[in-house]
Amino acid sequence: MWLILLIIIALGLSFGSFANCLVWRLYRQEKISGRSYCPRCLRQLWWHDNIPLFSYLRLGGRCRFCRQPISWQYPAVEAAVAILFVFFWFKHLGFIWPDAESLGLFFNLNFWLALVRDYLAVFVLTVVFVFDLRFYLVSNAVVMPAAIVFAGLNLLLGASWYVLLLGIAGALAFFGLQFILTRGRGLGEGDIWLGLLLATLFPNWSLLILAILSAYLLGTAVGLALIIAGRKEWGSKLPLGVFLALGALITLAWGPALVAAYWSFQL
Repeated sequence: MWLILLIIIALGLSFGSFANCLVWRLYRQEKISGRSYCPRCLRQLWWHDNIPLFSYLRLGGRCRFCRQPISWQYPAVEAAVAILFVFFWFKHLGFIWPDAESLGLFFNLNFWLALVRDYLAVFVLTVVFVFDLRFYLVSNAVVMPAAIVFAGLNLLLGASWYVLLLGIAGALAFFGLQFILTRGRGLGEGDIWLGLLLATLFPNWSLLILAILSAYLLGTAVGLALIIAGRKEWGSKLPLGVFLALGALITLAWGPALVAAYWSFQL
């Protein structure tokens, strides 16, 4: 079982590395294929300088050629995705070390469909988070294909197409109305399509509302903290995609439990 865990960690590190590469190349409007290079000296990297996390540590966080610092974003994203991959692996196994009974899930198609959906969600939401945090942009080249895949996976997992379409319509109306009323100053057009993404990821009204509410609460808390710290002023913009990604990850991880806790508290 340790071998499986090592494979999951390696898979997470690889997807984290690809997320970093995808963010940079989408922003630079470059092809996804091609050798990696140092963004400072533009020298192509050797293959053994591309090993996620380990190459950063071995090189001391600096480019082999120009010796300029490598952004901490790279190892941080790689480690974060690997940790999330391990988390969702055990989440689907019930947070227990697999035994003979839980290993029966390996032959359950829904187990793999849900795991693939959640791993893809971690990857896409990581790209959204980093891209919007760094550049205040949302890339539809990632969001739209992912929304189609999420919709397909959730339909295969038994989601109602009717509820899914209602969720999409509701999310588009919610974000679209804000965009119109604020004339694009409250949120960007890309955030509307992020609403579409969330609706396809959560074909359940309770979970969709929780994801959006979590995002807005996080955004408000961070915004107030930055204002108090003197880092932002009233009316300053924050990258909403960052908080929508975080809200979605929170909902993906603990959504049903949080919704159940809320209703039990109300009763």
